[in-house]
Formats: sequence, structure tokens, C-alpha cells
Amino acid sequence: MQAAGNPATARPPYRIGKDFARGLVWFRRDLRATDHAALHYALRHCARVWCVFVFDRDILDPLLARGLQADRRVDFIRQSLLELAQTLAAAGGGLIVLHDRAETALPALARELEAEAVFANHDYEPAAKARDEAVRQALAGHPCAFFSFKDQVVFERDEILTGQGKPFSVFTPYRNAWLRTVQPFDLRPYPVDPYLQALAPVPAAHRNPMPTLDQLGFRTSNLAEIAMPTGTSGAQALFEEFTVRMGEYGRRRDYPALRGPSYLSVHLRFGTVSIRTLARAAHEAMLRGGADDTGAAVWLSELIWRDFYFMILHHHSRVAAGAAFHPAYDAIRWQDGDSGERYFRAWCDAATGYPLVDAAMLQIRQSGYMHNRLRMVTASFLVKDLGVDWRRGEQYFADQLNDFDLAANNGGWQWAASTGCDAQPWFRIFNPVTQSERFDPQGRFIRKYLPQLAALPDKYLHAPWTAPEPVLADAGVRLGDNYPRPLVQHDVARKQTLMRYEVVKRAGNEEAAGVEG
Repeated sequence: MQAAGNPATARPPYRIGKDFARGLVWFRRDLRATDHAALHYALRHCARVWCVFVFDRDILDPLLARGLQADRRVDFIRQSLLELAQTLAAAGGGLIVLHDRAETALPALARELEAEAVFANHDYEPAAKARDEAVRQALAGHPCAFFSFKDQVVFERDEILTGQGKPFSVFTPYRNAWLRTVQPFDLRPYPVDPYLQALAPVPAAHRNPMPTLDQLGFRTSNLAEIAMPTGTSGAQALFEEFTVRMGEYGRRRDYPALRGPSYLSVHLRFGTVSIRTLARAAHEAMLRGGADDTGAAVWLSELIWRDFYFMILHHHSRVAAGAAFHPAYDAIRWQDGDSGERYFRAWCDAATGYPLVDAAMLQIRQSGYMHNRLRMVTASFLVKDLGVDWRRGEQYFADQLNDFDLAANNGGWQWAASTGCDAQPWFRIFNPVTQSERFDPQGRFIRKYLPQLAALPDKYLHAPWTAPEPVLADAGVRLGDNYPRPLVQHDVARKQTLMRYEVVKRAGNEEAAGVEG
């Protein structure tokens, strides 16, 4: 069962209806012991509460099959779980950790513990919803109740609707409705500390050390090398550092060489920080600062985008299966065959000959992070300069990004490809050189990742092929040798893209809305 009468429309506070002797909290993408909806309700309504995390083979095995043995995300989860386990143990409980198929292991554990109820937080991805339904049905045979709560978004599903009672498909009116709807109650934390006495220690049969990466089939990533903070302590440190500069977010966020973003996206992805904590801080700062505090307002808008994409995924789950939000775009014929493969590999390998694009692709490969402006630039380049199907880029980002989230990743790629809801118009095509000159004017970001270009004057750094041979020689740049020549000419590629998208224009599904250089 869900935690309220109508799972599609219910909003907290949730009504559990009864108390239980034994409960089990199933941690998934909510790896913290504070402001946690499922943990809060379990501790309040159960005399004894066990906690479990399952390294789900249905998730991990496909990663291994794709060659991602050094996946930073698995490393991040494991490090965060070590901290979570210590926190729960210090409070008198502990964390049971399993490596199995969650769909079968969770009901088996509930039966072993004689749990009367399992508590978890909503997951909105289609595969996760199918898993949770299978678990719910398996538990019902015990019998054991299954309660699920909203926790990773502020507003979900049908909580924000148009005046006609329909889901939004355009962001700006959704954001405005979100801001009209939100109240302090929606952002308040779920208290956990007052109820910690209900935590039960890990049963003797499950008092095993945390599985090593090797035992999970993975190997150590470069998580330590890139100094990525993990766990709730890492999230808290980043959050405290960001609050000092939140007011500058609107002015700095588009420049990859500056410390503009919060760098909390991976922590939001795995729930080592609560969305309510972040949204509350942004909302309160926005209200305090008024029109002058654009930084808080812009950052809050980015958090609202996250809610928006989760809502889109809920109502249009077909996008998770590779469908364009607007079906007319499925008629586009993308670059295929040898040339399509060559273009895609050059993009992945940071060998396009466009420095900002290549630097960004090196950033994601080396660190699992890519600045948001660069996500737009690289996605646009793959789709609209190289003519490669956006789904290939979406999958590459899914494999590489530490903060990969199906809803946001799909939404971002469909935005760049002009196939999605509220996407950029199909003939708005980023010029990679102009974007480079505008958002990395001194070339600091480019020089960090492409040291072979470091000696080029700023005038030529963004388009090395325009530099005279003596300038290239003085800078030690050998085009076609230590740095590639441009894979395509942007002006030519732009014309080809306009022709490629003509199929949509002929279908009458888009209106002109300008071109960005």
C-alpha cells in the first residue's frame, strides 16, 4: 500500500493508520539519517525498526556488462553507506547491507525479520516503479504492509497542475505555479532524532562487513583522486560553502572556470542531502533578498526544474524507453553508418577539434562531472553539428555522470535535441566557438583540460584552425597531430541540421523562435 488514501494525489502528512511491532526501512536513493520521510514514519509507528540497503544486481550487473567496473557512483554509494551505517549504529541501530536482487531479497529479509511493514521513499523511474510493485505484491503474501513516501522532490506527480487540471508541459508556468503553491510546511524537515530509540541493532546473521568493491564486482574508482566529498558530511560541507556564495549564483553559474554551481547534484541524486534542506535555504534567501537576490531565485529555479522533469517522467514514461516527447521528431533521420560512428567516437574521445567541446568531454571522462552550460553545448554539438542521434549521447552521459538521473538527463538531452517538452526551437543551434568565447573568454577552462593549447593567444584559443602557422608553431600546436582539426565546419553542419529537421517543419509541429549564434 501507499502511505495515504490516493497515492496519485495524497500530500503529507501521511496517515499510516496503525502501529506495528516490527518495521523495516529500505534505503535506496536517500542515504541519510536526517530529514528522511520513510525513516521518520517507521520510527514513529514501529516499536522496533531495522534498516537495509540492497546493492541491487538488477542495477549493478548491467553496469558491469557495459564495462563500467570502475564506476564512481558505486564507490560513492559505498562510501556514503559506511557513514550512514556508523550514524545508525551510534544511535543504537545499524544497517543491513545485501548484494542481491532487491525484488526478491527485500521480501525475504522482511519475512526473516517478521516485519509487519516496510517503509521506503518514492522512486519515479519506470523500472524502479515496477520493482516496487513486485516487492509490494510479494510482501502482501506474508502479509506485510508496504508504505511509500514522497521524499526526493518537493512536489510530485499531480501536485502541480494547470488551471484545467492537466500536467504542465512548459517549464515557466510550472515554476510560477510551484512558487504560488509552496508553503513553509512543504519544505519543513521530517524529524528523526526524537524517535531514534526505536532503532534495532543489526541481527547477528547480518553483522557482516560492508561488501568491498571487489566483492560487488567493481574496482576502485578515482573518487579519492578527484576529492569528491561523500556521505551526509560531504554534502553538508558543500552546502555550507555554497550558502556563502549563493547570491552570486545567477552571475557565475554559466562560466565553467568559476566556482559557480553548488556541486551538490550527486548528493541530491543519492539523497545524502534532503531536497527540502536546499529548497528551504533558497526560498528563504529569495524572500529575504527580494528582487536584489537573483542568485537564490535562479538556484531555486534550477531545483524546480528537477521537480518538473520528475513530473514529466511520471506522466510520460515512454520517454524513458527512447521516445521523443513530441512524436514528430522520431521521423528525423540521424547520421548513421561509418560516418555516424566516427563522429560519435570523436565526440566521446574529445577529438572534435572544437576546444570547448573537447575540454568538456575530458572533464566528464576524468571526473564524472560536467558543468551545466557545457552539458548544453556538448549535447547541441553532438546532435546539431554532428547529426548523431541524441539517444546515443543520452546513454553516454548516463554511463559517465556521477549525478546521472534518468528524468533530468533525458529532459536535458531532449531539450538540446529540440525533441522534448519546452525544448529549444529546432533551429536554435549553438555555435561552439561563440559559446566558448562568451563563457570561457580567457580560456581558463580550456587550458586546464587541453594543456597542448595553453600557449595559444586567447584570440585563437577558441578556434585554433584560424591561427596563422607561425602562431601555431610558436605555441607548439600541430593541428592534426597533437590537436585535431575540426571534425566538421559549423556553418555547413548548421545548414545540414536545418535540412534534417525539415521533416518536423513540414509536419507543422514547430514555430520559428530565433537562432542563437
